[in-house]
Amino acid sequence: MLSKLLQPEIQSLIAEKKLSILKEVLNEWSPADIADLLVDLPGHEKVIIFRLLPNELATDTFEHLEIDTQMDLLKAMGKSEVADILNEMSPDDRTALLEELPGAAAKQLIQLLSSEERKVALTLLGYPEDSVGRLMTPDYIAVKPDWTIEEALNYIRDNAEDSETLNIVYVINDKGNLLDDIKIREFILARLDQKVSDLMDGNYVALNVTDDQETAVNVFKKYDRVALPVVDKNGVLIGIVTVDDVLDVAEEEATEDIQKLAAVEVLEEPYSTIPIFSMVKKRVVWLTILFLGETLTAFAMGHFKDEISKAVVLSMFIPLIISSGGNSGSQASTLVIRAMALGEIKLKDWWKIIRREVFSGLSIGIILGAIGFFQVILLSRFIPALNDHLILISLTVGFSLIGVVLWGTLLGSTMPFILKSFSVDPATSSGPLMATLVDVTGLIIYFTVALTVLGGTLL
Repeated sequence: MLSKLLQPEIQSLIAEKKLSILKEVLNEWSPADIADLLVDLPGHEKVIIFRLLPNELATDTFEHLEIDTQMDLLKAMGKSEVADILNEMSPDDRTALLEELPGAAAKQLIQLLSSEERKVALTLLGYPEDSVGRLMTPDYIAVKPDWTIEEALNYIRDNAEDSETLNIVYVINDKGNLLDDIKIREFILARLDQKVSDLMDGNYVALNVTDDQETAVNVFKKYDRVALPVVDKNGVLIGIVTVDDVLDVAEEEATEDIQKLAAVEVLEEPYSTIPIFSMVKKRVVWLTILFLGETLTAFAMGHFKDEISKAVVLSMFIPLIISSGGNSGSQASTLVIRAMALGEIKLKDWWKIIRREVFSGLSIGIILGAIGFFQVILLSRFIPALNDHLILISLTVGFSLIGVVLWGTLLGSTMPFILKSFSVDPATSSGPLMATLVDVTGLIIYFTVALTVLGGTLL
């Protein structure tokens, strides 16, 4: 990466105070590369470089930075510099920054905005958190259906400078209602005397301003768009959402799901910067719940203490049995959760999925059961205690694996549907939680099978 390779040279120019040369170098860089460079530099060097950038390049670079780096720069700059940056930022990126700040800090920054930009900022912040309204920008191009193509193109030339994207041009009526969206390519290829209405087909997709941001992710994915219009409850076009903002949401949602899969509460800050106390707090809650859940395993062991004392050899296979069940449950749960996240399955598909997983769990259980059966026979060569009732113990392990793996798979595929029906994130049903649930039930299945197979002999 360019910024990584040239970082020593850049720091050398700063140390030697060759700022004019540094300014010329940076003017040739893209905002993304400058942002990468700033992340790795000490605080005072960040500010030096940022102040060398022309206003437009500085704003574009600022929008590429993570929230923490943006905050560091804002603290180091004067009010006038901060005001210039905030007023030039695109409304959606500015909203993303302001909603991450404490209320008092956000209020101070909003006061630095011009009256026009302050109105825009307050409007966007007024929409519900995690709604499409927080993602959108009011900077778009809209034309009227009765305009000629020549009139539309002239309007685009005169007003497109501040537009978020020019790929799509929107068509509205006199009341501002969205009528259609048209690719700019069609305007360029059309005759100048044609009407805008001649290009319309009425086939468009729009988001509602109060839609959840996850809805926007799914719609973008389904229709493969670079931008989507946003309308209010009356169908009035009030903004657009672009794919770069939706990708940020998708990344955030994926991160949250991964953290939940590991039984960790969602981290509001990057892992590398979150305070240790906050990290411990986020992790200890679920670990405590899982620890208390595992005490049920002790109760199950206590219930079968007589059987264990009679056949101590059975305890050798407890880790094998319950881990296989936990793994199969976590596997099934993860697959179902991911399919839900991708929109491949819905709540109404629960019976179809459970039927599939019962067959899968039974098949996998039979395979692992057969392996377990022969594994016990193999171990008997090294553990003489197994030889007295070798076949019965082998059958116990084999049938237990079938039962535990089938149960784990069934539980793992069912839990996400149950949680989803109660509006709880299904991701919480995977990983350690699933393993804990199957640990307890796995012991019950194992010793129930042992009593059935070994009753009257070893037990």
